[in-house]
Amino acid sequence: MLYSLIRPALFRIEAEKAHGLALGALKLAAPMRPRASPACLATRVAGLDFPNPVGLAAGFDKDGEVPDAVLALGFGFVEVGSITPLPQAGNPRPRLFRLVEDRAVINRMGFNNGGAQAAVYRLEARAGRRGVVGINIGANKDSADRIADYAIMTRLMAPLASYLAVNISSPNTPGLRALQDESALTGLLDAVAAARDSVCGEDHRPPVFLKVAPDLEPADIDAIARIAIDGKLGALIVSNTTISRPKLASPHGGEAGGLSGAPLRELAHRRLRDFRRATGGMIPLVGVGGIATAEDAWARIRAGASLIQLYSAMVYQGPGIARAICKGLVELMKRDGFTSIAEAVGTE
Repeated sequence: MLYSLIRPALFRIEAEKAHGLALGALKLAAPMRPRASPACLATRVAGLDFPNPVGLAAGFDKDGEVPDAVLALGFGFVEVGSITPLPQAGNPRPRLFRLVEDRAVINRMGFNNGGAQAAVYRLEARAGRRGVVGINIGANKDSADRIADYAIMTRLMAPLASYLAVNISSPNTPGLRALQDESALTGLLDAVAAARDSVCGEDHRPPVFLKVAPDLEPADIDAIARIAIDGKLGALIVSNTTISRPKLASPHGGEAGGLSGAPLRELAHRRLRDFRRATGGMIPLVGVGGIATAEDAWARIRAGASLIQLYSAMVYQGPGIARAICKGLVELMKRDGFTSIAEAVGTE
């Protein structure tokens, strides 16, 4: 209710500045422990225990500044990043656009972040605290060897991460999506696994999640699914933003970059089904893209997602969205006769 009152004023502020204000507010907030989730929402995925399946996607907390404050909002997990080995400014501004008429966002941020070392200091400071915090890793735009960048990031971040998310699907770093090609992807994931195992003992060896684009051909989906199974990945995150453009009402609809929010819902849902079919349920899936309500989350879970993530919907609905979705999920589980999230996965 409070957010609906302040949103008009917030939306008069340029989108990236407003994002900075949101981060600043969370930094200033008094430390809070995460509120307990209903037991029926707890689930275990890739060897990790999640208090509920609703996560905040990468992109909000790029530098790992406020993961505990986000968890206190009711999210079952948070994914920080994308973080690259060296600091980089990203693409020229403006690069973040609200499409209010479409309840969507277009961004062409370009992996702007303060670099690995600064993030390491912050994440080391929260060592020992509870909560699932994934770290989304990327490569620098001007890197001569992007696979080497991912290996560097893995060695730095694996000891600090609940899971590592390998992001090769951002449309805003030229050539990055080429790493989704079969031969490149196999080499990349082999390098990440070797780097992780070189710095982590078996008592803490975070699973590797792979974040894929929604703009994939059927052959790409089958190849990625096969590589994920062979490589024993922890999960596939389906999906990142799209470079496609459905019909949009906003005057910002023609901006370059990745589209997220409500217009991505149908495409992301379709891709989740495609990966469920291609993997035969052998790899957990994280459903992302256009999820704004408990009904959206439930549909993605029934289609095969063990976990879900959101970000753009929080721009429009505010910081209470995780608790609202969790409350709705409990009601939907009761309605449909399920006693646990895991029981409902893939039952559509």
